[in-house]
Amino acid sequence: MKIALFGSGGKVGSVLLPALERVGHEVVDARLEGPAGCDVVVDFTRPDAVLGNAERAFAAGVPLIVGTSGFDVEQLDGLAVEAGVACLFVPNFSLGASLMMRFAEEASRVFPRAEIVELHADTKLDAPSGTAKATAERMGGDVPIHSVRLPGLVAHQEVILGAPGETLTIRHDTTSRDAFVPGVLRALAAVGSLPPGLTVGLESLG
Repeated sequence: MKIALFGSGGKVGSVLLPALERVGHEVVDARLEGPAGCDVVVDFTRPDAVLGNAERAFAAGVPLIVGTSGFDVEQLDGLAVEAGVACLFVPNFSLGASLMMRFAEEASRVFPRAEIVELHADTKLDAPSGTAKATAERMGGDVPIHSVRLPGLVAHQEVILGAPGETLTIRHDTTSRDAFVPGVLRALAAVGSLPPGLTVGLESLG
């Protein structure tokens, strides 16, 4: 598969690029070469760059996978629908984080109250994180989120649920961005079969 990668020099991109090449994919710098002639575009950049990168991918008729958060998701959906191209937005590519969100959703049916604490490196531009917002949405939407930005962190999230006499804490820690690679590979295998418009989350891939 030929992949155009936006953000190849970033924290995630610099890990993802060699990992994709090791499993046999051809990866080009989307910023320099553009998406034309590629099978899929992958974006790990900045919130303010996502929609412009999406327009380039959709203009070339190439499906898009987005791992950046903090942008206007509804606008991205509109662009994908208008272009008739599949787009997959994944708030967190870690398989463990996907399980954490599923467990939190299940627990929220039992516990009457919950709060989310998400912790990321101080270089992360958006707060709350896309993972925290996606978790809260799966739990019914009305869940307070607390954001921490400090050097030394990568990506961490706690969902703390409370009921009379007990609490339940569901925590996921990403200690290396290598954790995102299996999820990206899963997305690459599935994106070609997705319908036009926006699909959200690894859990939507079945």
